[in-house]
Amino acid sequence: MKTTLLYAGIAGYGFNSLSRGMEAGWISHGLASISAAAKAEGFEVDLIDLRALESWDHFREEFKKRDPDVVGVTMMSVDYNPVTRALQIMKEVKPEVITVVGGPHVTLALNDALRMPNVDYLVLHEGEITFPRLLHAIEEGRPPKQKVLRGITPDLDKIPFTDRDLFLNEWRKWGYTLNSPEVPFVKELPPPFLTIIAGRGCAYKCSFCKPGEDLIFGKRVRRRSVENVIEELKMLRDKYNFASFMFHDDCLTEDREWVIEFSRRYKEEGFTQPFFAQSRADIIVRHEDMVALMADAGLAGYFIGFESGNQRVLNFLRKGTTVEKNIQAAKICKKYGIAIWANYMMGIPTETKEEVMDTVRMIREIDPDYFSPAFFTPHPGTDLYNYVMEHNLSLITDYDQYRRNPTEPKIKGQDYEFLKWARDYSQKRKFKNRVRRGFKAFREKWLNPHRYIRKLRRILGLDRPDTPDRPQPQWQGAA
Repeated sequence: MKTTLLYAGIAGYGFNSLSRGMEAGWISHGLASISAAAKAEGFEVDLIDLRALESWDHFREEFKKRDPDVVGVTMMSVDYNPVTRALQIMKEVKPEVITVVGGPHVTLALNDALRMPNVDYLVLHEGEITFPRLLHAIEEGRPPKQKVLRGITPDLDKIPFTDRDLFLNEWRKWGYTLNSPEVPFVKELPPPFLTIIAGRGCAYKCSFCKPGEDLIFGKRVRRRSVENVIEELKMLRDKYNFASFMFHDDCLTEDREWVIEFSRRYKEEGFTQPFFAQSRADIIVRHEDMVALMADAGLAGYFIGFESGNQRVLNFLRKGTTVEKNIQAAKICKKYGIAIWANYMMGIPTETKEEVMDTVRMIREIDPDYFSPAFFTPHPGTDLYNYVMEHNLSLITDYDQYRRNPTEPKIKGQDYEFLKWARDYSQKRKFKNRVRRGFKAFREKWLNPHRYIRKLRRILGLDRPDTPDRPQPQWQGAA
């Protein structure tokens, strides 16, 4: 029985969009994990990644060639339109194909998903156990009678490692000459770059996220053992010879003991590759010693959700931190040479222009290395979405508007021309900061001894990929 997985992530950049950055050049860990679980049960699985295709006609042709018996699709809210279109095409080409749809939107907006045409099964929550069981049932001629299947929560240490080749093999097929398993996005994370997930869930209660994440993963944070993560990293080092990576966890640092043990084991195993991770300002302030250990182990940057520079707004968001801690956390990061990727929002319900300017002033004081502003978007399954709907504030009229896109109006009561100005002004560097950063870039490029050591190693042939200790990366070159 042939199974094809579909990644429909074209809402942001459209077709032909691989290698365009974070949203357009990374794997879907959900699909790759489900693929690994299905392959472990003996099923033949491949992938159609819409980002690699030319058009819907191209997708139709490719689906005809693949001719799968079952198609599995993952879907966030923003993917609703392309998923609906893909399902329609698949059923037109092969009416008997069995379609299975899962992902966050199915769990968070089940009634909405039930209205989707051309869907045979909907899988809630996590699918690593449930999807292979469904494939067995279909193969044995006893398909479930119910349309909605509740996913079984897996033990994260017992499921197979993520099947990255599901994506890499598909990308090579379309002629993408890869110099990295995934697209690196900052200079601190050189290629070959990849992403990894150590756990699922988040212990915090931010109103723009919860309870949606609890509905998907459960209220308890589940994290793989340090040894399990180290084993995967060792496998990835042997297979891809990666030079950097990023933890995709919502908040890796919430478990202090896990982080300390990981930092120790990471160094013991000889890893020197830099990495990024998500943290919180209050955690950074409360555990500066842990920050120092992570920096010593290879931490190159933190994603930090500063969100707002106004305390009333932070309280409204249930962020659980303060403006003072936001600023103090940034100072700690700079103390240890850790890059700051600043996540913050504007256009939050009830937020005034004066409060927006508090955020602008805070971000300019923090002076992060990378800016990631967003206009607040009400996402189904969250308390703040419910607030917006109860107060008739939503301007969302199409699923495409769920994009993390700071250009279009999301809710009523906000001056989006002002927000655009505030967004742009928050990212303007002061002259002294431009000079300082320019000198830092010059120093790192021309005064860094490692640059010349690497050149010398190449001249001496010590870094040749065919030497026994540096195997030829399997991702290099197009198929």
